[in-house]
Amino acid sequence: MKPEKKYLLLIFGILAANFAYAQKTGHAIQINIDTLLNARPVTTLTHGKLVTWVKGIDGDGQGDGYLTTAAALFNGDKKPHALPDNSFIPAEPEHPPIALHYKNSDGNKFQAMYLSGVGSFGFYVPQKKYVNMYLCLTSAEGGSQLQFELTYKDGVQIKDFLLPDYYNDIVARDSCLSYVVHDLAKWDNKNKMAEENHHNIDALNIYPDPNRVLVHIKVKKGAAGYLIFWAATGEPVK
Repeated sequence: MKPEKKYLLLIFGILAANFAYAQKTGHAIQINIDTLLNARPVTTLTHGKLVTWVKGIDGDGQGDGYLTTAAALFNGDKKPHALPDNSFIPAEPEHPPIALHYKNSDGNKFQAMYLSGVGSFGFYVPQKKYVNMYLCLTSAEGGSQLQFELTYKDGVQIKDFLLPDYYNDIVARDSCLSYVVHDLAKWDNKNKMAEENHHNIDALNIYPDPNRVLVHIKVKKGAAGYLIFWAATGEPVK
């Protein structure tokens, strides 16, 4: 077979696979994790004033935080690598639309969940069969060893992942990780920029069994790393 024909067949195969995948997934579901939220790692511009982050993204929550774009510009930062003001992150080829929990219009509510050292948390999901389940996370002070206990109507499945430090770029061959927001700066507790780029919020796809009805997800964390849990988004079987 000629090389050109092989190449065309490969392209057709990739397109067909993507189409088949799209046909199998329904609309994304933003999972309600409100009862878990216990941190405000993002400085917002609320009613014309900066509301500084509390319990940040590193230093065991005392080191640095993120800023929204409006907050960073108000702060005098030039061309800042800040979080978008709209916390509803559009879909990318690697993940569906994802709703984070910070808002410039709200200077009081918690925006994420932190977990330092050994610990665990869990949440229920709408009972469906899911093709994908994305947990939006950052790990600072190194990676975090995570174990996921997926409870289905007919049993339990255990999966283990090592979430890399949030400074690290994602390895191209890693099919589980993608960027929610990429190449962010970080700011200290006086909203002074500490580092101008290279930090991320990652989406970890834990790939539930699409043939089983998912009910609950429990996350167990090892001793290393400081974890922020930002959001969870599922894609059910269509």
